[in-house]
Amino acid sequence: MPAFHGYGNSIAGALRRAGHEVTVHPYDSNARLSDKVRTKVLHELPGRLGSPSGDRARRQMLTDRAVEALRGSRPDVVITVKGDALGQGYWEAVDRSGAQQLLWLYDELARMSFDESVIASRPSIVSYSPHDVSALETRGLRAGHVLDAFDHTIPFSPVPSDDVVFVGARYPDRTRILTGLHARGIPVRAYGRDWSHHPVDRLRTWQLARPDLPAERDVDRATAYGVTAGAVAALNSHTDQDGFTMRTYELPGTGSLQLIDRPDVDQLYEPGREVLVFSGLDELAELCERARSDRAWARDIAERGRVRTLAEHTFDHRVPVLEAAWA
Repeated sequence: MPAFHGYGNSIAGALRRAGHEVTVHPYDSNARLSDKVRTKVLHELPGRLGSPSGDRARRQMLTDRAVEALRGSRPDVVITVKGDALGQGYWEAVDRSGAQQLLWLYDELARMSFDESVIASRPSIVSYSPHDVSALETRGLRAGHVLDAFDHTIPFSPVPSDDVVFVGARYPDRTRILTGLHARGIPVRAYGRDWSHHPVDRLRTWQLARPDLPAERDVDRATAYGVTAGAVAALNSHTDQDGFTMRTYELPGTGSLQLIDRPDVDQLYEPGREVLVFSGLDELAELCERARSDRAWARDIAERGRVRTLAEHTFDHRVPVLEAAWA
């Protein structure tokens, strides 16, 4: 799976607790600074200059790594998480391995770059997106709905602050919301390379401009959990996404007061008691102000959200669904 924030280790941990032996291969990991520089210069820069050669080279490199890892582990089950950066050689190697297979779509299909033949030939697919699951089933493919989750095993320490915080990628709607709150005088702080004013982050994202907002650099998950848990409230903006992101479970899981833009979260949590739902900037600002002025009210909601998460929405709760999907 992608190395993104170590979610592979969270999935592996849950599978191990269920009795499975697990090997994790983060296929796009750039652990060393030299790896990061090489990726920027040899793979991303050519694309910025209009040449597809860098992307092709990166795809081949990632495919070769994944095939080598597959051959070295000789697995009974292969769970490929996301996988759209891997070439045909990887999928052929998985098919030849004789292992049971599961493709776990990390994102919505419309946001990924799969070859159609890969999707059509997978024996089992799961996704957090109800829309994609329905579309795949309509095509006669075996598809299942697996919710994202919270890793309750990651230790963290709450970092108290008076901020409303957001941790994640910068999209136009998220920028509008945070700048709108900031303009109303509500203390906000964004975390992530897309928000950071640090020169290294401007270079690594190929974006020099940044919103005029208090912002910090990327943080690991343990730090993110602590930052959101100690804040006045934490924002979860989905914009036009289908399904619910990891933050939906991580924020209440850490004891954060979640402010979410999805009324259909009532499938998972009770709005007003376990999370807070907003439908526009004015309502969001009112909720932020109340959370700042009535901390006991905010803490009660956050605690009920935490209890619900630990009872229903950890990675351990997802393992039986995965096992059924690859069987």
